Amino acid sequence: MDKFFTQKTCGRCGGPLEKGRIMSMFNTECICMACSEKEKKDKDYDKAAKVDCEEIKKGNYNYKGIRG
Repeated sequence: MDKFFTQKTCGRCGGPLEKGRIMSMFNTECICMACSEKEKKDKDYDKAAKVDCEEIKKGNYNYKGIRG
């Protein structure tokens, strides 16, 4: 099974992932929902989300992110 689904702690803050997890828009870290909310406030978040969407449309499901 993929590490994303078995990881127990947030790749950014080290907190538990029991309340949910998501892949960072900036890199391949599996992060908690609190870190995701903080990430959304970053000045480059919209750019990262747009580039991620463009990569998915091209068939690149393994994009490393703009800070990857």
